[in-house]
Amino acid sequence: MPHDDFHVEPIRGLPERPPEGEHILWQGAPKPWSLARHALNVDWVAGYFVLLALWRGSAISGQEGALAGLVTASWYLFAGAIAVGILALMAWVLARATVYTITTERVAMRIGAALTVTLNLPYRWIDSADLALNRDGTGTIALDLRGETRFSYLVLWPHVRPWRISKTQPALRCIPEPREVADLLARTASARITEIGPDPDFVPQPIAAE
Repeated sequence: MPHDDFHVEPIRGLPERPPEGEHILWQGAPKPWSLARHALNVDWVAGYFVLLALWRGSAISGQEGALAGLVTASWYLFAGAIAVGILALMAWVLARATVYTITTERVAMRIGAALTVTLNLPYRWIDSADLALNRDGTGTIALDLRGETRFSYLVLWPHVRPWRISKTQPALRCIPEPREVADLLARTASARITEIGPDPDFVPQPIAAE
């Protein structure tokens, strides 16, 4: 029988219904092509194959003629197109499996295509948030967490701040309207922290969706 990996979600992106008084303010996901460019480096891969095609095509042209050089370059461009297609498909699958949620109490991240994990990050666990804007209009909001507990970079990738391996920062990657989302997050977190105060004991526990 077909099995829906997310059939246990009473609300898309959350492992259980929010407690009484908690409200969902925003939900979103990465833009697939932006994720391919900024997380999977598809631009660099495409550029590598183009340069390789030009180099090998020129070398073969000098030895065996222009037609042979063109055929050689075409093969490298074809291989590059396949590589770019695979990365674009990966980005689409990752984006489709992802749901970022901002509520009045927390940030929740349902991530992972093969191994699905849901992170629940109450605002009292978040020390700060940094916004990085991309030229395509998307952006990434990285969350700097309090305390010494570490998340696995590999488990969270690509939903992490790039190259921050020593202290992994979960991130809402390549989301649309990033300024508006960042402003909503800042206002909501500030209001909640002012109300309840920070939590001195930071022990985050990821919740795995069945």
